[in-house]
Amino acid sequence: MNTTTIQIDKSVVNSLKQAREYPKQSYNDLIKNMIQVFKDIKNKNQYDEFLHKVQQAKMKELWSNKEDEAWERA
Repeated sequence: MNTTTIQIDKSVVNSLKQAREYPKQSYNDLIKNMIQVFKDIKNKNQYDEFLHKVQQAKMKELWSNKEDEAWERA
């Protein structure tokens, strides 16, 4: 395994300590898990945005019609 040293603020180290799932969890494992969660959330948001865009056209079709406009003026 290739390793490197990175510089991070002590406050970030403290946050990482608090985020551990168990006391002996390595920072490497913790950060890998955080990256996976971030990617999953990002992918879910992209999927939600896609669904929203698809639904917009259908909702416009359903709500933009002459019958509804007639009721608004009644």
